[in-house]
Amino acid sequence: MHHSNLTLAEAIREANLFEKTITLPRNAYLKEAGSVDTNLYLVEAGSLRVFVWDGQEQRIVRFGYEKDLIVALDSLLTGVASDFAIQALKKTRLQVLPKHVLMQFVQADLRHLLLWNSALEALVIQQLEREKDLLTSSPSQRYQRVLERSPQLFQHIPHKYIANYLRMTPETLSRLKKS
Repeated sequence: MHHSNLTLAEAIREANLFEKTITLPRNAYLKEAGSVDTNLYLVEAGSLRVFVWDGQEQRIVRFGYEKDLIVALDSLLTGVASDFAIQALKKTRLQVLPKHVLMQFVQADLRHLLLWNSALEALVIQQLEREKDLLTSSPSQRYQRVLERSPQLFQHIPHKYIANYLRMTPETLSRLKKS
């Protein structure tokens, strides 16, 4: 049954292609830095962060929560090891789709390919927005940009992680939230 406004995740679920559901306890890693992971994940409950190590520091590049697709995109696209680590911030339930199943789905039908393209476009746009964040020197502008883009972030993600994502101290974030 075809709905033109279906998302990739909904279409995959409708086709019953998710291979399994996994549950991660709080702080467990879905993916360690330096590993290969070509799966596509759909977050059913909970939240995760994607980060890279910079020496001893962790630099958060994105978050995922309910209804988000989570993926180590470089690993998925190339099959090589990725520096990204993906960690559960609280107990998290995920649906798992292996790359070969995804690719069969995408190649089976032009509509599926268009859904995949839309999902990829969304991921690329998110990366570009994130790149702009990182190039914006003003903390208050970074905060405003993220607030406009994802106001729901503040309900799902502990503040210390949002502060890291925004490249500021938790104190600066509190101050910006008050003003």
